[in-house]
Amino acid sequence: MGQKVNPHGLRVGINKSWDSNWIADKKHVAAYILEDNKIREFVENNYKNCGISKVVIERNNDTKVMVSLSTSRPGMVIGQKGAGVEAMKKALSKVASGKEVFINVVEVKAPDLDAQLVAESIATALDQRVVCRRAMKQAIARCQKAGVKGIKVMVSGRINNAEIARSETLHFGSIPLQTLRADIDYGFAESGIYGKLGVKVWIYKGEILGKVNLAKNTQGGKD
Repeated sequence: MGQKVNPHGLRVGINKSWDSNWIADKKHVAAYILEDNKIREFVENNYKNCGISKVVIERNNDTKVMVSLSTSRPGMVIGQKGAGVEAMKKALSKVASGKEVFINVVEVKAPDLDAQLVAESIATALDQRVVCRRAMKQAIARCQKAGVKGIKVMVSGRINNAEIARSETLHFGSIPLQTLRADIDYGFAESGIYGKLGVKVWIYKGEILGKVNLAKNTQGGKD
């Protein structure tokens, strides 16, 4: 099955769904993909401190775009009396070629179970010059308290300002990357304190699909 870094693509259609949910004609597909990428880049660059872990884009027709934001800090995104959402709508409308944009803010109630938010927290700690292994251990301890079944953290680059780049890996529990029924979340973030440090996080939350009872199918019998 190969060595897939991101477990999401391997599980689309099994226990994961697409982050872009729309159907279009062939002549519009390339333009819509480019728009989706621009929307995600805008949100990532302008709302770094809002704890946004996922951006899901839906299209009902050629004139309306629905953007769902999963965030651990919904108040920072919504703003006072919805001012933040209105400002985001106007900005995203320009990015989406003048289309009408709707914003749906979804609160992430357990940020320590979200791999993207855990990766960003480690990257933030590294930016604050926290020792790499300490930042990784603190993140894993928080995830253990939250009840994860397994977590793996990898930091790559010039760790602690070393001259030669290397990788540090810590893990807890099991991470069944090749088991398709396993619900594994993946997150990636970057730290820029010592050049570029890449932070990858895999979180195993349990199995979504039930195990098939093969005994019923293999037993023979007469009516």
